[in-house]
Amino acid sequence: MKVSFDATGEVVVITGGAQGIGAALAQAVNGCGGTAVVFDVTPPADGVEYVEVDVADRSAVAAAVDAVVQRHGRINGLVAGAAVQPRSSVLDMDPAEWTRTLQVNLDGVVWTCQAVVPHLVAQQSGSVVVFTSGMAPTGYPGASAYAASKAALVAFAKSLAAEVADHRVRVNVVAPGVIDTAQFRGANAGADREHWRDTIGIGDPDDVVGPLLFLLSDAAAMTGSVLTRERAFAKLTSFIELPGVNE
Repeated sequence: MKVSFDATGEVVVITGGAQGIGAALAQAVNGCGGTAVVFDVTPPADGVEYVEVDVADRSAVAAAVDAVVQRHGRINGLVAGAAVQPRSSVLDMDPAEWTRTLQVNLDGVVWTCQAVVPHLVAQQSGSVVVFTSGMAPTGYPGASAYAASKAALVAFAKSLAAEVADHRVRVNVVAPGVIDTAQFRGANAGADREHWRDTIGIGDPDDVVGPLLFLLSDAAAMTGSVLTRERAFAKLTSFIELPGVNE
């Protein structure tokens, strides 16, 4: 069974979309006829519409969202993917590193939702997707700040989903698994990388695009759900017709 998506006329904000999963999604949204707007601290390499913004800065996020609405007239979806993944033991962790991780990974999602979701509520439609991690329920040595932020996001997303469900706005969570991105490579060198390769495997950013498009689409009639990638989740995009993804 082949699946295709039509995003004609729709605008999707993607935080952290300059590389990795966000960059792959931005290309797919544009390829489906929509408009992807990337929020990041560095510009994407592929000419996607871009706004330079640090999601930890609440006022900057609000201004960026207002500019998107003024330019395009609407926002239909938000994929909040901006994150940092420092590695250090709890006993050696710099307090500034802990604070910065929570500011980007958790506060950044909250501020972006505060700016975007009122527009979705006003139009009585829209979808928000946030990212958690397999480390959230289990923890991982040297990744306490990252794991803690990702665990908190599940509770946040489920709470927000309950608050806005009556307005036909959906909020769901994706745990994409281990994906070969620059951030993953930076945080998982040597033995850690081999551990992931030999256990659940390492996927590609395009492996996550299909599930994200599904959650953004009207076909995803659920909210407050967590979609988790295990081995079988990889290469789901092979069943989905996306310009530039399956070619």
